[in-house]
Amino acid sequence: MGAASSRLEKALGEQFPEGERYFGLENFGNTCYCNSVLQALYFCVPFRDQLLEYYASNKSTGDGEENMLTCLADLFSQISNQKKKTGVIAPKRFIQRLKKQNEIFRSYMHQDAHEFLNFLLNELVDILEKEHNAAKESLQNISLQKNPNGQPNGSHKELAATWVHKCFQGILTNETRCLRCETVTDRDETFFDLSLDIEQNSSITSCLKNFSSTETLNAEDKFFCDKCCSLQEAQKRMKIKKPPNILVIHLKRFKYIEQLQRYKKLSYRVVFPLELKLLNTVDNSDLEYSLFAVVVHVGSGPNHGHYISLVKSHNHWLFFDDENVEMTDESMVQAFFGSPREFSGNTDNGYILFYESLAEKS
Repeated sequence: MGAASSRLEKALGEQFPEGERYFGLENFGNTCYCNSVLQALYFCVPFRDQLLEYYASNKSTGDGEENMLTCLADLFSQISNQKKKTGVIAPKRFIQRLKKQNEIFRSYMHQDAHEFLNFLLNELVDILEKEHNAAKESLQNISLQKNPNGQPNGSHKELAATWVHKCFQGILTNETRCLRCETVTDRDETFFDLSLDIEQNSSITSCLKNFSSTETLNAEDKFFCDKCCSLQEAQKRMKIKKPPNILVIHLKRFKYIEQLQRYKKLSYRVVFPLELKLLNTVDNSDLEYSLFAVVVHVGSGPNHGHYISLVKSHNHWLFFDDENVEMTDESMVQAFFGSPREFSGNTDNGYILFYESLAEKS
């Protein structure tokens, strides 16, 4: 990596961003699924800033137990405080904690990067919420001591959503319209990422359009309408009610094929733009996002292969492959759209896409 890192420094020259660090991550035996996602998260600047702020405010106390959040904060802090601009770091403590925390990741089998991302974000939220609740109870106890006549004085506010929510959480609304009485029923649900079905020679825009297309519920799928008090034919549609600041899109490249009785990888060509407009999904169709990271699955099947990531940092695109970090060109992103033909041998496909809201950036 020494030669490669010096090549990277030479390639950037005077354009090397002030205070930025570009470090590869050591692979501990099939941990590329983790390394590729960690690089995408490190260059998700709002997330990184919040995590480093958390690290700074908690390191002084030093009495908390080790968990996924403290290990991740420690790793990001290590990278950002390196004296060298480039190099390799071993995320050993983080990997050990991950394996201790979740038995799925204990084996040396090929793991799923999307499954890891989901687990990590939900784990961080659980830890932060527990800390919030503990702080809340502590405040209530103090309040009771000051006001010993029984009830807390209720002067403190309810705790807001965590900073993980503020970065990644959006709200979907499931609209169902009864075709008899025209009553619309809304049901909201939160999400950290959107998992999209894919088709051959399609685009993210068309996948999003399909995601929010209208579906008719009839025959055995009829909808129970509360107003009609009976099962009725209905139209159902999913749309994004509140878009997230960071939009994570998971392309469903692994599909269970009934005839084969196993999962198959779909290397379909799906075009993902550098700038994405959320059309057909939200009321605010002017909302624009900018691509800043792509986690790529390399390999022909779901149970083997490799993960790499492409990341945009200060208008430069970088290629992360475990320990190796290289400069790359923006046009390189197109190489990971997928193959327009079924059996072409091109198995390097975009799997998880990270977009940042341009409104958030400004």
